[in-house]
Amino acid sequence: MKRSWTNIKVLEPKIVAMRAAGKTRREIADELGLKKVQIKGWINRYNKATAREEAGLPPKGRGRKPAITLQEYKYENKRLKMENELLRDFLHAAGRK
Repeated sequence: MKRSWTNIKVLEPKIVAMRAAGKTRREIADELGLKKVQIKGWINRYNKATAREEAGLPPKGRGRKPAITLQEYKYENKRLKMENELLRDFLHAAGRK
């Protein structure tokens, strides 16, 4: 069985209106030609998003880590070289190498 994809964002206003009218998930799914599971998942995501907004929190998203600049790489490289030099000196003083 091939999975079908539905852009549920387009149907969002209709779903919200139907929920406000008191329709069940099954009724909404039947009327829009979707599965009950799709409506259930959307409602759960919608409720979480609106709860975050009401609490004053930003929408949850997975962002990329900020890119490290060349200057930061150079600083880290210099720091690591100093650390290696200190460790070599310590090992030499301890008689291990």
